[in-house]
Amino acid sequence: MGNARFSDEFKRDAVRQMTERGYPVAEVSQRLGVSQHSLYEWRKKFSKPATGSGEDDQAAEVRRLKRELARVTEERDILKKAAAYFAKDAK
Repeated sequence: MGNARFSDEFKRDAVRQMTERGYPVAEVSQRLGVSQHSLYEWRKKFSKPATGSGEDDQAAEVRRLKRELARVTEERDILKKAAAYFAKDAK
């Protein structure tokens, strides 16, 4: 590779994709054209210190539960539509 220089903002955004959005390092590396080693180094440098891990754990749990709720709600809506469709045909 070359000696590419990236701004701190670019590095922070890359780290955010891994830490907050949960993208795998390999995917972010490929998408941004940056080595995985660089991403791990940036994560060490720019990720927030784990001082309030209890709050971080709660925030992660809230995000997980919101994703699960969205998935279950979508499944419910699909089933409602299917039930209405088949009930209409049964008459």
